[in-house]
Amino acid sequence: MNLSVRSARLAASVVALTLAGFTATACAPETADNTDNSSSGKDEQTGTLRVWLFQEVGNAPKEKVVTSAVDAFEKAHKGADVKVEYIPVETRAQRIKAAFNDPKSAPDVIEYGNTDTAGYVADGGLLDVSKEFAAWGEAKDTDPTARQSVTVDGKVYGAPFFVGVRALYYRTDIFRELGLKVPKTMAELTTTAHAIRAAKPDLYGLAVGGAFTYGAMPFIWANGGELATGRGGSYASAIDSAAAQKGIKAYTSLFGDDNCPAAKCAGMGGNDTITAFAAGKAGMAIGGDFNHTAVEAGKAKGDYAVVPLPGVTAGSVAPAFAGGNNLGVLNSTSHRTLAVALMEQLASKRTQTELFDAMGFLPTFADTRDTVAEKQPYVAPFVKTLAAGTKFVPASPAWSQIDSSLVLPTMFQEIVSGKKDVAAASAEAAQKMDDAFGSAG
Repeated sequence: MNLSVRSARLAASVVALTLAGFTATACAPETADNTDNSSSGKDEQTGTLRVWLFQEVGNAPKEKVVTSAVDAFEKAHKGADVKVEYIPVETRAQRIKAAFNDPKSAPDVIEYGNTDTAGYVADGGLLDVSKEFAAWGEAKDTDPTARQSVTVDGKVYGAPFFVGVRALYYRTDIFRELGLKVPKTMAELTTTAHAIRAAKPDLYGLAVGGAFTYGAMPFIWANGGELATGRGGSYASAIDSAAAQKGIKAYTSLFGDDNCPAAKCAGMGGNDTITAFAAGKAGMAIGGDFNHTAVEAGKAKGDYAVVPLPGVTAGSVAPAFAGGNNLGVLNSTSHRTLAVALMEQLASKRTQTELFDAMGFLPTFADTRDTVAEKQPYVAPFVKTLAAGTKFVPASPAWSQIDSSLVLPTMFQEIVSGKKDVAAASAEAAQKMDDAFGSAG
């Protein structure tokens, strides 16, 4: 997943320590005719399978769910011994890249951020599991964007594990006090933010951040813009198109004394904006399902609600970035059939439901999300956002370079600081993106 989503989830998970783990019992899913095409040239049916999963701040509930799923897998596969290691998110890139280069110490199955798929495929680290995924009975219910996040050039390199999206948090008490209606368009979102700031100068109307890339993207997409066009090795930046510039202008216009002063907000990221909202310092904020626990622990508890972020036209939903994590099998595995079966069991509907109950991770299956939304009403606006259609980053290994070099945050910050206008800043960002796409190709 992107670091913004991940770091937000880590912060929220401190409170999630109080959530109880639930027992998972799942049957081993069917797999396809597993003709071995792993780089190891082996497909052993017994032995030790190593799994690397991400360490959460409140990891005990996750461990309980995973342990139960692994126990069920071992019972169904005599002679298989699964060893699970939880690795720090902060050092995941180095460890996983090192594993690609050292098959002897590499795990068989890994959890990885969904924006890392294309880069890991380019590195030759992930196994093509297209046939097994197509034969997996539950795969047909996978959310289209989640499926896209494991797909590179038409081939599938894993199974979606969970998904995260953002929606609009707003203070119900402030809206009542000021007689405000929930905004139904992006234009109304801006006027509502200004109204809150004018009436309550000590609050941000809508908390925004110059480093909040994934909070800004819906403004670009809702206005018809795209980050890039093309596929595979032929991506070209579209961030400086007329439609994208319109979205950039809509987002950056929210930085100012009439909403969120640039001096304070230009450097803010997603965590900062949701922290401000939870602390009672903002009337609205764009936050994820993974921020629910943190908001519940703050001053806003009991005085807020969540709705999908409105689009340009009334009744529309702004496309959200579909963050989340996937599970994949390393190309070096010597246990192809077992590793794929274990991946599918860990990513199954039953296990994803258990992980939602334990950690609040949204399932990647549409029908499973509907079920958990019935159990937990707070999930409903996020499920609606997903159903309305989400977007993903370019499936190029260049994206990790673009993201880590802060191309888009730099663009936003130069605009809100007045150093460049939208046209000049977006043109420079487009050139940087094209350079990255070119080097990756």
